Amino acid sequence: MEINLETITTIAAEKEVENQLFVDHLKKQDGQEIDGLVFTLNHFISSQIDCTQCGNCCKSLMINVSDDEANHLSEQLHQSRKEFEHKYVEKGNNGMMIINTIPCHFLHNNKCTVYEHRFAGCKEFPGLHLPDFTKRLFSVFMHYKRCPIIFNVVEELKTAANFMV
Repeated sequence: MEINLETITTIAAEKEVENQLFVDHLKKQDGQEIDGLVFTLNHFISSQIDCTQCGNCCKSLMINVSDDEANHLSEQLHQSRKEFEHKYVEKGNNGMMIINTIPCHFLHNNKCTVYEHRFAGCKEFPGLHLPDFTKRLFSVFMHYKRCPIIFNVVEELKTAANFMV
């Protein structure tokens, strides 16, 4: 199992062509069968990786914030919604909100300081527990070099899904 981000980044660059072939292979497979394999691999691999040793998702992802999440977290932080938005959020013309800095304001020593109240996107990442894996391949491979869990699940999935280069 590989957890070193520098090594993962190097391997990801070397495997770009292989990974595109793997994406093509996965698209031809039964989606529910692949979901089952991914769920099993994710359970096994994620239990062996301590995300707080990495924290790369919090250091590199843009996080969307809903109105409800902004209301909830501002309340938890004992701030007005206006103060919360001023400190932590950037709003687009369409009203969509994102955390206004990368790494995330709430990351300290690779741990989330608002973990119990974190945003939905944070709770879902890396998303390998969600159904329809083969319909989310762009996103998966966008994060392949960012997250050791995704990297290792994908690499193990190549064998489990009978992929041959």
